Amino acid sequence: MEQITLGNVTITRVWEYFGSVEMTPDAFFPDSPKEVWNDDSPWLTPHFLDSETNIVNSAIQTWLLRSGGKTILVDTGVGNHKERPYAPVWSHLETDFLANLARAGVRPEDVDIVINTHLHIDHVGWNTYLDGRHWVPTFPNATYLMPKEDFDFWNPENGHKPLLGRGNQNVFEDSVAPVHQAGQSLLWENSHQIDADLRLDAAPGHTPGSAVLTLTSGTDRAVFVGDMLHSPVQILEPDSNSCFCEDPAGARATRRKVLGWAADNNALVIPAHLGGHGAAEVVREADKFAIKGWAPFAPYTEQA
Repeated sequence: MEQITLGNVTITRVWEYFGSVEMTPDAFFPDSPKEVWNDDSPWLTPHFLDSETNIVNSAIQTWLLRSGGKTILVDTGVGNHKERPYAPVWSHLETDFLANLARAGVRPEDVDIVINTHLHIDHVGWNTYLDGRHWVPTFPNATYLMPKEDFDFWNPENGHKPLLGRGNQNVFEDSVAPVHQAGQSLLWENSHQIDADLRLDAAPGHTPGSAVLTLTSGTDRAVFVGDMLHSPVQILEPDSNSCFCEDPAGARATRRKVLGWAADNNALVIPAHLGGHGAAEVVREADKFAIKGWAPFAPYTEQA
């Protein structure tokens, strides 16, 4: 498995899926400049774009952290056996995610903390698994850290009308509520200090409760940004949102703020869905940003 160490924290990439998300750049990033995809396509392919089909490629992966004696998972992907009528690419998957996690030396009962950076379909799926006819927590000894803003927003009892429409249908019921009902959720607001090296902070825009996880350990810095970025194009064009951002203006402001901090602090930016090397260091370039270098994770381009 792929692993790096930053300060006192080890980071391992555990992947579930790599491949097409069945969307073109125009559909996925409707306000991104078309020329950036054409001008930069040699470095975007094949990790982020299929040049033959002009379809965006994406990784579904979990970041496994070992910090302060705890085993921590950042986002839990899509999950198996989930009924997703309005997101067929994620419906009824059968992946080897738990086996991949085991190859990283972690059994479900070993996990102490699960972090959901937000509660979209592809970030909470392995929160639960199907035990007979019931969804139960996959990680029986873990505390699941969920942003309260997102918990309230996606709870169907509250009647919100998300931009995503029905795209997140069933997700709260099968991947969030069972954890909460089992007494394993901790709903946090504003910020939450996990240990001496890790802190969660609200980073709204993509969803009302979207969060970033900041790692500050010794002289090393990193920030796990969830869906603040889906593509490295959004580093070069920070005002380009995905089509899934609930608050477009808020998403742009958050992206610029976090990328600015990362550039000023030489921090590794670790999104949820980048294939290739999975993460990057960034620098300021006029009023935008550029990629200084890629993380040392080995790239992958083949589906699990």
